[in-house]
Amino acid sequence: MGKNLRGRELGVGISQRKDGLYTARIIDKRGKRVQKYFKKLQECRNWYAEALFNEESTDLAASGNMSVDAWFDYWLTEIKGNSLRQHTIINYIKIYKNVIKKYIGKMPLNEVKPMHCQNILNQMDLSYSVGTIKLVRSFMHNLFEGALENDLIFKNPVKKSVKCKLNSIPKQRRVLTVSEQTAFLNGVKKSCNYNQWGLILQTGLRTGEIIGLKWSDIDFEKKILCVQRSMWYNRPLKQWVVGEPKTKHGYRNIPLTEEAIRILKDQKDKVKKNKIIPIEFSDIVFLSSKGTPKTNSEYNNLLNYYCKMIGIKNFTMHTLRHTFATRCIESGMKPKTLQVILGHSNISITMDLYVHVTEEEKVKEIENIETSLKMV
Repeated sequence: MGKNLRGRELGVGISQRKDGLYTARIIDKRGKRVQKYFKKLQECRNWYAEALFNEESTDLAASGNMSVDAWFDYWLTEIKGNSLRQHTIINYIKIYKNVIKKYIGKMPLNEVKPMHCQNILNQMDLSYSVGTIKLVRSFMHNLFEGALENDLIFKNPVKKSVKCKLNSIPKQRRVLTVSEQTAFLNGVKKSCNYNQWGLILQTGLRTGEIIGLKWSDIDFEKKILCVQRSMWYNRPLKQWVVGEPKTKHGYRNIPLTEEAIRILKDQKDKVKKNKIIPIEFSDIVFLSSKGTPKTNSEYNNLLNYYCKMIGIKNFTMHTLRHTFATRCIESGMKPKTLQVILGHSNISITMDLYVHVTEEEKVKEIENIETSLKMV
């Protein structure tokens, strides 16, 4: 029982502070304390009675009967909506349909437990990299956090205890050695995609950035390439999508080497030979013989073909970006400079994900140390 300043009983949950304000508080169904302050006792009592009624008469657990499938659709379209880039939306849909849906899609939201979420991560362990598993965990946490914020569930089932397995082996990121890079460039010299691959090795562009590159982005006099957009093919919609770079730091100017200038001028001559170019692609730098851009999967399929022909281990388009970054560090470029060129927001991303020490570089460094020791 609470009391006023004169010692009179005010009732359960209500009291008066030394400054004269009346206060009432309740513990809601989530175990959180809700407290309000009022100048008048009657206003305080009215609020307390209404709050108790709402807690007792509203079955918040019932709202969690919505299935995870239904919540995902609502969360993606109505809550996230225009705050996400289209490419991000496509990735979320892939993650949900390929990984999560089959395990908990039909379950009511309020029945999903930490063990269900942990099971999803465990099932991924044999087929996915640690990075992908962490991405799925983050996605699930955000999905259920949205349900929690909208009073559909009491607790987020993706707790700290839901983790990737500690014995998961991080997938080694592929990077070309100097000899592999030389063999690759020599092997694809006559390929119609040589300029695309060569330019990535000179600039570190992402695949979407090189697909969406326009002639208006290139200043041949100042020798600068301006990254303004990313472009990809949406297969479900069967259309090309033009969007912003991956992050706000993706907008950047990249100095062009003499080799990069040569590649771009050669590409300009090749494009002039195209007899038909659709108006929407008239300013695009890299086009197929049909006058249209090539998709990321088309490039990767071609890379697989040439790797087999040349006799080197398979790699993807993104490997070329990794290789560019590694060559830059090996040549003495400052990490901060490389961070800006690659368009990263954090230098740790640059160093942890995109810079690799090759076996050739290890041998070279040891030989340098050996030489120095002999001189002592």
